[in-house]
Amino acid sequence: MGLSSSQRRRLSAAARRAARSAYAPYSKFRVGAAVLAGSGRIYTGANIEDASYGLACCAERTAVFQAIAEGERRIAAVAVFTPTPKPTPPCGACRQVINEFGPRAVVVCTCRSRERVVATLDQLLPDAFGPANLR
Repeated sequence: MGLSSSQRRRLSAAARRAARSAYAPYSKFRVGAAVLAGSGRIYTGANIEDASYGLACCAERTAVFQAIAEGERRIAAVAVFTPTPKPTPPCGACRQVINEFGPRAVVVCTCRSRERVVATLDQLLPDAFGPANLR
């Protein structure tokens, strides 16, 4: 899949570091994400919870929004780190946001163990609704 092992390691390490910045006082589930933008720059994000649970924002969306706020418009890859024994892929809302900017982005899911899941976004979100559907 369109990522070298070196890029995959760098992106996964950035996601793991980003998890340290999570604000997760309610769930204690500290997630980090790193986005490799089309420019080659890496943007990170962490989950941010709120006392009104529905207003929380996942790490993946935080990282994508940071990239887009910085002027990026294409996402090549996303790495997600979860503090779990097995990798956890992005939720449906995050998959939809990633699809907007990287319908074929590589998604790398890592965790506390050495286990990982690597897939493309179109494998995780087949037949996705996106900008092309509005034309």
